[in-house]
Amino acid sequence: MIKGPTASMLTLARELMFEFTALSGLSPARPDPIRYLWTDAFAVCNFLALYRETREEQYGKLALDLVHQVHSNLGRHRSDDERKGWISGLDEKEGALHPAIGGLRIGKKMNERKPEEPFDESLEWDRDGQYYHYLTKWMHALTKVSLVTGNPVYTKWATELAKTAHAGFCYAPSPGARKRMYWKMSIDLSYALVPSMGQHDPLNGLVTYCELQSRSQTKAQRDRPSLSSEIIEMARMCEGQRLTTDDPLGIGSLLVDACIMSQLIVKAGFPYPNLLPEVLDAARSGLDRYAMTASMKLPADYRLAFRELGLSIGLHAVRQMKEFINQHAGAFDNISSISAQLDHLARHFPLQREIEAFWSERHNRASDNWSAHLFINTVMLATSLVPDGLLYIGV
Repeated sequence: MIKGPTASMLTLARELMFEFTALSGLSPARPDPIRYLWTDAFAVCNFLALYRETREEQYGKLALDLVHQVHSNLGRHRSDDERKGWISGLDEKEGALHPAIGGLRIGKKMNERKPEEPFDESLEWDRDGQYYHYLTKWMHALTKVSLVTGNPVYTKWATELAKTAHAGFCYAPSPGARKRMYWKMSIDLSYALVPSMGQHDPLNGLVTYCELQSRSQTKAQRDRPSLSSEIIEMARMCEGQRLTTDDPLGIGSLLVDACIMSQLIVKAGFPYPNLLPEVLDAARSGLDRYAMTASMKLPADYRLAFRELGLSIGLHAVRQMKEFINQHAGAFDNISSISAQLDHLARHFPLQREIEAFWSERHNRASDNWSAHLFINTVMLATSLVPDGLLYIGV
């Protein structure tokens, strides 16, 4: 079995998450908490991991409190927007019953760009809106809450979000053409803010939709709408899509998707098993290239911790896959090829340990660059220390 976190890793993960809890206004709860969808999705998974490791109720409560805060803040229009209430347009009562059905804001400091305003690439990074790959992270976090609590409402909310996100972000360039995706949409999903397509967004959507669909097998979940048509459209978008990247966060994302995909194959909830070796091959190619760079030799002020930690989490996913696939080898038609790819990726395990050890050192976390991205760095280091909260989907 994969060993759980050591006592020192668990202690640091707890310290990091308590720091995030206080600074972001989660607990003690502030009327103006700092909510950011990507960071909060990882944080929910971390709280669930700490709950499962320690059985301390406070972590389960923090996970549920964070879900409520995200929906109450990012599921509504901004305080500096003339529009008020739920993004979905539902009244207060209905909106509370379907808090993510209109989508969820990113949580950026600046308001979104209006349709008539000129595009400014540098400003766009600081403007609000909706990111598809943040929404899929939140869908995954909600399914994990259902898994741990046994309450199917969270997966229901995730499925409603998936239906809305797919309808808003996906479009056909011409009648009958294969659909594409926008990278960034307006808060109400009425217009594109960045029309290009994210390199891994279709893959991320396909894996997440299949994870959600697999939850509909239980009697309590069968009243949820099907994602079958959305899954088919995402699979078509993945065909021929270039997946290779040498960005460490992107490589990590590929490996996390592969880890979830492998569990879904065993669960008979992933209809495209031949995609797994393709994803692993893209990750291997990118990781081999990244490992040849000198970025790991730079001091902390010249490194982006959250991008490196994304890779560290991805390499944890390789460990999980190696053991899981060995235990369920009969479920994989191309087991020898997959095992060879995982063995190759495992050569980079020392890189994972190096990244995690570097950012676990307090003096490296005292750098200006760490502070500039404090919340996302803090939460993703905790994820690297207790990765099961993100990686395990309950097969």
